[in-house]
Amino acid sequence: MAKTDFKSVDEYIASQPEAVQGVLKRVRSIIRKAVPGVEELISYKIPAYKLHGGPVLFFAGWTQHYSLYPATDRVVAAFKNDLAPYEISKGTIRFPLTGPVPVKLIERIAKFRAKEVVEREKAKAAVPHSRILKH
Repeated sequence: MAKTDFKSVDEYIASQPEAVQGVLKRVRSIIRKAVPGVEELISYKIPAYKLHGGPVLFFAGWTQHYSLYPATDRVVAAFKNDLAPYEISKGTIRFPLTGPVPVKLIERIAKFRAKEVVEREKAKAAVPHSRILKH
C-alpha cells in the first residue's frame, strides 16, 4: 500500500514515480512564485497551498496525469479557452504527464484563486460576527 501520511510536500513529491517528480516540482515552484506568502502544507494527503487560512490550490500526481484542485465554476469559466485541451471533472483539472507543463496557465490560475481567497476573507471580515435580532 502506498504511503499516505506525508509530513511535507518534499516527502510527497519524493514518494512519486521518478517521471512524475520533475513535473510536480515544477508545479510547486509555479504556485509558490505566483502567490508570494502562500502557506504550503499537506491536506487531504496531498500538497496544499493556503493564504490567510483559505485554500488556494492543491495538486496531486497520478500515473498518467497530474491534477490541480479546486476547479471552481469561476476558474473553469475564467479560463475556459485555455482549459479546453484538458480534462475537467468534479472540481479537478487533469494535465497529461506527456505534454509540457502549462506554466503560464497554472500561474494565472494560482493568482486567480489567491484573489478569490482574499476577496472571500475581506467579505467575511466586513460582516459582523454577531447580530442582535430585534423582535
